[in-house]
Amino acid sequence: MKMKRHGAALGIVAAGALLLTACGSDNNTQSGGSTGGSTTTAAGAKPDCGGKKSLKSSGSTAQANAMSRFVSKYNAECDGYNLDYTGNGSGAGINEFLAKQTDFAGSDSALSASKGEVDKAKTRCDGNPAWNLPTVFGPIAITYNIPGVSELALDGPTLAKIFSGQITNWNDAAIKKLNPSASLPDLKIAVVYRSDESGTTDNFQQYLTAAGGGAWTKGAGKVFAGGVGSGGSKNDGVATILKQTSGGIAYVEWSFALNSKLATASIATTEGGTPVKVSAETVGKAIDAAKFKNESGNDLALDLSSIHGSKVAGAYPIVLATYEVVCSKYSDADTGKAVKAFLTVAINDGQTGLDANGYVPLPSKLKDKLSAAVKAIS
Repeated sequence: MKMKRHGAALGIVAAGALLLTACGSDNNTQSGGSTGGSTTTAAGAKPDCGGKKSLKSSGSTAQANAMSRFVSKYNAECDGYNLDYTGNGSGAGINEFLAKQTDFAGSDSALSASKGEVDKAKTRCDGNPAWNLPTVFGPIAITYNIPGVSELALDGPTLAKIFSGQITNWNDAAIKKLNPSASLPDLKIAVVYRSDESGTTDNFQQYLTAAGGGAWTKGAGKVFAGGVGSGGSKNDGVATILKQTSGGIAYVEWSFALNSKLATASIATTEGGTPVKVSAETVGKAIDAAKFKNESGNDLALDLSSIHGSKVAGAYPIVLATYEVVCSKYSDADTGKAVKAFLTVAINDGQTGLDANGYVPLPSKLKDKLSAAVKAIS
């Protein structure tokens, strides 16, 4: 991902499955938790193994734990073939891909035309366009610490006002309206945010922009721009502050919230609509309804506002997506064949069990589009 990262490389090697830890935009110390019975994606197409024996990739640390699962499946299904993935941050991953140091990149963000990345990627791919393929999704949970409150509903406009300091007390009328049966205390709201540069922060602020009804005017980006609250480094720092702060509210990766046993809010996406709890199923509904920046072709860069601003009944909209950035055609046919085989595993058998680690397996419509794109790689 394109934000600042922990410096240690997350090397993924050929030996068996690695211990999977919480998904996130940094290296967290917590291990992934169970989603409580959510379903997984069934096994699908088998790869046409062959080509380059050892691929290299780097980038997003949020997808590093999913990549360890993909690599393990790839090793099992294509005996003698391997991918070495280094989680060093999206920016580094894109730069190494553009410099032909790796075969593809992992990134929180699609290639940017305004930054010249689209043109540079075409040059790197010897005149062929690069494609953005979203293969890993991780929900962002809204967590809170309110004495006596075990269930809480919020929505985009209310969250935008809370995280920008426009709503400052838990008994505010806007929160009461969303929670008519709750006993909300006369207690000051204490915002807790990520103090480090974070893709989680970027995606959360994109959600506030899309769903905030104009109440969020701070923009997006890797640095929290709300101007209120206390900052904690990475998910564990945020959780530590939240647990110690009566009246606290924060945003963290869902897997970390599960494992840390943090209370999570339901999110209403329509006025008067039923608030939605985060789960693989509810996030899958939001992803399934996503639109793409280009509705035709195999470049599947997402219009994230269509997820964050989702009005689909039962959809949970606060989601972080990560991409594999690949050449549509590789000058070296062996590299193209191996990339194609690896991604076939990643979007099929590799998806099984991801929900047990805080990720969301690909819903069927997106999986179909990804399958068509992967088949077209040459």
